[in-house]
Amino acid sequence: MLRKKKITFVINYFYPDLAATSQLMTELTGYLQKDFTITVIAAQPGYAGENHQSKKLFEEGYVETIKVVRIKLPEVNKNSKVSRLKYISSYFFLANIALLKEKGTDVIFTISQPPVLGGLIGTIGKLLKRSKHVYSIHDFNPEQAQAVAYTNNQSVFKIAKIIDKLNCSYADQVLVVGEDMAETLRGRFEDETVPNYTVISNWTDEDAIVPIEKSEPTIRGFLETHGLKDKFIVMYSGNLGLYYDLENLIQVADKFREQPNIVFLFIGEGAVKERIQRYAAEKNLENVKFLPYQPKEFLKYSLNSADVHLVVNQKGIKGVSVPSKIYGVMAAGKPVLGVLEQGSEVQRLIFESGAGVVIEPQNYEGVIHAIHYLHSLDPGELKSMGLKGRAYLEKNLTRATSINKYRQVLQAVADNSPLEHSFQPKQYKEVVHKK
Repeated sequence: MLRKKKITFVINYFYPDLAATSQLMTELTGYLQKDFTITVIAAQPGYAGENHQSKKLFEEGYVETIKVVRIKLPEVNKNSKVSRLKYISSYFFLANIALLKEKGTDVIFTISQPPVLGGLIGTIGKLLKRSKHVYSIHDFNPEQAQAVAYTNNQSVFKIAKIIDKLNCSYADQVLVVGEDMAETLRGRFEDETVPNYTVISNWTDEDAIVPIEKSEPTIRGFLETHGLKDKFIVMYSGNLGLYYDLENLIQVADKFREQPNIVFLFIGEGAVKERIQRYAAEKNLENVKFLPYQPKEFLKYSLNSADVHLVVNQKGIKGVSVPSKIYGVMAAGKPVLGVLEQGSEVQRLIFESGAGVVIEPQNYEGVIHAIHYLHSLDPGELKSMGLKGRAYLEKNLTRATSINKYRQVLQAVADNSPLEHSFQPKQYKEVVHKK
């Protein structure tokens, strides 16, 4: 009997962490454990303030047949650059040690977290362990940090881009989560050999998250508990982070203070949560409410309690990141108010599905008009709009479709065999030459 190939996932966030990538990677490895021997190297859970009591620097355990090596890291204050740097550097150093200790790894799988260094772990591991490397990019950096002017030190961005281009070039396969991100990858290597890459969409569990009426008892109880009964709810559910322009978008709520039936509900945690809470308190915005992350098993109820979902990105994020919350919203069959650049992956999904409306980032008057428009629709029209998203997801964006693509990529890389649907740089250069 042939030995199953071993894949070591170095992915920062993993079950039971609440980060979106944790949930995706937990499901992915769960489905792949029958095909491969899997080790996961990840930080102790703490993305949303989860507590862990371990005092060991490295702690080994199992999730089903998956070996999990947990790294103990310093607590991180997402509002402090120094705290973030301490956390990231500790993770980078310790994850490299944990990876080098793993025996018999055929493929190293890394993701773009922490920025740039996530990919560099795979680059170093491939060099030292003679393993293959699959680099999965969920966010391009330093492009993402540049878009929000995270630092004014341009030399930092230049060095970071050189390192991440090296990560991409040296990887056996690069994975990106959107067609616009594939365009960014090609743009990085203009007039150079573009690395092999494959586009694989993120997903949600479309069997667990389904359209549910607001009259369902659990949803009705949720609405009553939080004073949301009979309200038109504009929801943002997910990471309240730096890349979504939430500090400006929250000001839109001030324009609806005379319409108390319209409520803005923010569910989640993140670097800007305190700031937008402070703004809402200072302005005495009774039409704005905040809730913590909801348990995964409750998402089908919390997502369905909204009338409209905000799916947003900061200006300059097109081709850099894809907000994965879109898949849960579409699965729930809810209308989308996208604040997104034209040509971005999620703008394309909303346009092709007909599941909502899209306004350009920083067009706050446009956002106000869009909310008025969606609020004015007949309930049947609004429901029909949302269900178009569900139908599109069932046809094009199922979990099985994406996971099967991952399986094919990893098997091909592990076996050193050609990948049928992978982008081949030689072919790309021929196309460019013909033009």
